[in-house]
Amino acid sequence: MSSIAMPEPNADILARAPHIVAALEAALPAGAVISSPEETRAYECDALTAYRCPPLAVVLPRTTEEVAVAMRICHVWSVPVVPRGAGTSLAGGALPTADSVVIGTMRLRDTLEIDTANRFIRVQTGVTNLSVSAELEAEGFFYAPDPSSQLACTIAGNIAMNSGGAHCLKYGVTTNNLLGVRMVMATGDIIEIGGPLLGTPGLDLLGLICGSEGQLAIVTEATLRIVPKPEGARPMLIGFDSAETAGECVARIIRSGLLPVAIEYMDDVCLRAVEAFVKAGYPNCAAVLIVEVEGSEAEIDHQIERIRSIAEELDPVEFRSSRTAEESLAIWKGRKSAFGAMGRLGDYLCLDGTVPVSRLPHTLKRIGELSKEYGLEVANVFHAGDGNMHPLILFNANAPGELERAEAFGADILRLCVDVGGCLTGEHGVGIEKRDLMTKQYTAEDMAIQMEIKDVFDPGWLLNPAKVFPLELSQAHRDAAARCP
Repeated sequence: MSSIAMPEPNADILARAPHIVAALEAALPAGAVISSPEETRAYECDALTAYRCPPLAVVLPRTTEEVAVAMRICHVWSVPVVPRGAGTSLAGGALPTADSVVIGTMRLRDTLEIDTANRFIRVQTGVTNLSVSAELEAEGFFYAPDPSSQLACTIAGNIAMNSGGAHCLKYGVTTNNLLGVRMVMATGDIIEIGGPLLGTPGLDLLGLICGSEGQLAIVTEATLRIVPKPEGARPMLIGFDSAETAGECVARIIRSGLLPVAIEYMDDVCLRAVEAFVKAGYPNCAAVLIVEVEGSEAEIDHQIERIRSIAEELDPVEFRSSRTAEESLAIWKGRKSAFGAMGRLGDYLCLDGTVPVSRLPHTLKRIGELSKEYGLEVANVFHAGDGNMHPLILFNANAPGELERAEAFGADILRLCVDVGGCLTGEHGVGIEKRDLMTKQYTAEDMAIQMEIKDVFDPGWLLNPAKVFPLELSQAHRDAAARCP
């Protein structure tokens, strides 16, 4: 049994469930509401599958206005709402409660406007990350954030978790590429923030919404920054005989002033799984870096030689730069397939701590020590350029006590990230996974301010319950607010 607690469902809401479902069905188009246990079970968890709970009902709207209708009904009935994109969250961010209604964005799939002259695209947020760039391919543009789940994950979830990806080192994460949103408040009111023009006056509400994990509103439309495709790009693969040396190479590349498009890291456990899965041709060594640079051919050659010089000071096992498009695809195929390949080895928890690049060697060494202490194998695969780590803790879900041991191991890794000057999450969000660790990173005053912001957007605390804020802390905050005259 997991140590992560969830609140008991509201008995009054459960008793009124048939009336709530009837109200939703009467107000929305046929097929927009799912309430049978057989169908709601498909929404009982996200990609953190260790925790499951079928919702009271699921609403799948096709327009912003339909989202607003559903939100108004839930607000009137005081029903908790769990926003859901594609369900690829690895932190339990879309885990329902039994008394909640899931409002999914996956049917919001329209591209609304493309303006290459002003470099933006406007889409409904149910479109997948990869499909945005596919829409722009013929125009010579692309959307930069590229999570490993980009084939399935949607813009709604990317905004909720401030997702990044392999190319975030140069182009930034979602918040750096988000220009505006149209969203539905807990009351059902529709508002717009930002837009295609730079320099929107007033408070940075857009920065507040991006990464808010469904705590403040449901984003239904997004205006995204697009960039021209580079003249050329080429990855290189660098193998090392120790994890710490690979981490040191990353730190030296960053210190040199070079700005690759991406620096990705995979250790030996991950390499063996990937090689068996996709036959990418990776070397048999302790760790591999994939470093990609872009520009003109002359710029690419210059950057590769500078990186080669840095790497050779650390005696690499192998240094290989791509010479053809096929070789580039092979290098990246292994990295993009890493999470799937690891799944063939068994159950795993995928973490998401971030550390200063200069502390990567120490952090990797300490994770290896913790692995021995807990008796659980860990694979490291992550965005090394910005220190966004993704340790994968392998365990047997059918063995009594192993999930709890894996959770405790993961918590120690995340505490380590904070201790070395990093933070609890880079792109997966807090969800339920890191909820009870928030006080490790934030002071009581920090947490109080965050909860006061939620009060403004969602006074009834109906949006995405039991996420982000420790349960006892959030309950104490709401109790104190109720006592105020």
